[in-house]
Amino acid sequence: MATFVVAHGAWSAGWAWKKMRPLMRERGHEFWTPTYTGLGERVHLAFPDITLDTHIDDICGLLVMEDLRDVILVGHSYGGMVATGVADHEWQRIKRVVYLDAFVPRNGESVLDLQPPDIRQRMISSVVDGDGWRMPPNPPPPDTPEADLKWMTPRRMGQPAKTGETKIRLTGAVERLPRTYIYCLQPRPGDVFRQFAERAKTEGWPYFEIDASHNPHITAPEQLAAMLDAIAKQS
Repeated sequence: MATFVVAHGAWSAGWAWKKMRPLMRERGHEFWTPTYTGLGERVHLAFPDITLDTHIDDICGLLVMEDLRDVILVGHSYGGMVATGVADHEWQRIKRVVYLDAFVPRNGESVLDLQPPDIRQRMISSVVDGDGWRMPPNPPPPDTPEADLKWMTPRRMGQPAKTGETKIRLTGAVERLPRTYIYCLQPRPGDVFRQFAERAKTEGWPYFEIDASHNPHITAPEQLAAMLDAIAKQS
């Protein structure tokens, strides 16, 4: 019924969407979950100069090489940065952008720019205290089941720090595409994503809320699959 492409979050990869793939196939959808350079099964390609642009190019490359069109592009968390850049570059292939508890940057903004000062400083310090070019993973949401923690923890990789420093370059094409926001309702410290949920409501986007923590593709996959299916039917 629809072609979905996921731009995953920081420290993550295609593996994190494992629960979603069969659920979306059962509903008749194509569901692509590519992994960015330097993360997941592509961690052997990690190097200090990976930037946000590298990850945008990864997803653009998939769209072009697979000749995907009428795509519903889902950006989760940091993936909202990636999805925004992809949609701006390859707008003619995109049917709708869905931001799932994600950053929605404007031209010239970076992940660090969009953080509260205390979180920004903590992110910078974590890189300095580590290997100098990768940011160690944030703790998963506290409601993550123990079995999922055991599955996730060894697979989450350090995020190349320049991906958070890169200021996105946009032409404005993404602003003309239909956009939807899904906000996760479970409370979390330093909720950086509420600002984008409020923006979506103010600007009149289709807006949904899901009673889940920040990773509903892991903790509430059935709910999320039903929501994405409904969005596809309305697009």
